[in-house]
Amino acid sequence: MPVFEYKGLDHSGKAVKGKTDGDTEKIARSKLRRQGIFPTQITEQLVTQKSGSALNLKGLFKRISVNDIAIMTRQMATLAKAHVPLIDALVAITEQVENDRLKLVMTDVREQVNEGASLAQALSKYPDIFSNLFVNMVKAGEASGTLDQVLLRLADFTESSVRLKNKVVGSMTYPILMIVIGSLIVSGLFIFVIPKITAIFSDMERALPLITQIVVRISEIMRSQWYMVLGGIVAILYVIRKILRTPRGKQKFDMVILKVPLVGRMVRILSISRFASTLSTLLQGGVPLLSAMDIVKNVIDNHVLKTAITKARENISEGESLAAPLRESGEFPPMVTHMIAIGEKTGELESMLNTIAQTYEDEVNTTLTAMTTLLEPLMIVTMGAIVGVIVMAILLPILDLNNIAG
Repeated sequence: MPVFEYKGLDHSGKAVKGKTDGDTEKIARSKLRRQGIFPTQITEQLVTQKSGSALNLKGLFKRISVNDIAIMTRQMATLAKAHVPLIDALVAITEQVENDRLKLVMTDVREQVNEGASLAQALSKYPDIFSNLFVNMVKAGEASGTLDQVLLRLADFTESSVRLKNKVVGSMTYPILMIVIGSLIVSGLFIFVIPKITAIFSDMERALPLITQIVVRISEIMRSQWYMVLGGIVAILYVIRKILRTPRGKQKFDMVILKVPLVGRMVRILSISRFASTLSTLLQGGVPLLSAMDIVKNVIDNHVLKTAITKARENISEGESLAAPLRESGEFPPMVTHMIAIGEKTGELESMLNTIAQTYEDEVNTTLTAMTTLLEPLMIVTMGAIVGVIVMAILLPILDLNNIAG
């Protein structure tokens, strides 16, 4: 159904604007008049659809964030729990959504459902907005008649993912900001300060100390050959990017990352937390284990861990357990594989996975705190060492001049 953007006056004469829908502009105007709004300008919001991709919305460039999806899912879950019919729930959602792009998407979803499509089928047309996990959960909920429960689990899962992402981003923002500021300060010293100070050494007949020569040379390169330095950095980043785009290169890189102290542990526990929470959510939503494993392996970024999960999926298809191949990979901690094995034996795999997810989410918080606690003094010491080297490079020739004068 087309969506129209309007400007008009309400019953008190106050200027109002917003969006409404209708099969034609005339129907949209009649709808607004029934609401007590007299439209002075009404324009259809152009929408085009590409196969296999999200909407291309003319004039609407606002990104749909995970938080927007989380809020919308919680609202749908609340309406479903209150036994509001699906079409009525989608009408309410369309009116409540604040993101203009998501509003148009949900308008189209509502229209598809109204024409006989299932909710999962309608959502699947927008894979850039609704993930494979989201669509499969909704599909399982519709098939089992437990859509309200599935939406509640999806809302919890999406909100949990948002909280975890915000914690990681929030914890790393300060260290990254400090690195950027520190790099700018050091660059400023080399480009502007050192040349002026070291100019007094140009007439010295004595050889400068090695440390001074190195600092002066770095300063000269940064001033006169900055384009080469910049080009070198760009070239290195380009080569790294090309390597990471190859399966073998990404595999090697992820393997190295997992071995880096503290950072590797952080990547591992984040991946395990995502694996456990996603698989638990899918199984509780009624998605079969094999289908769930196909989805889960695509939400893990690290190729080493993804390979282990793929191998586990193959073993499950052959009638074996989930825990055994994860244990054999050596990439999952013993506690995780033991709890999964117990869950499989007792028939409580979903609850065990949920416990693992909660445990590792707590560990993510602890590790993030430890990382930021260590990074701050480490950056201060590093900055102090760099400034100390620069000061030493400047002071040594001055002290040498004093000795000569004495």
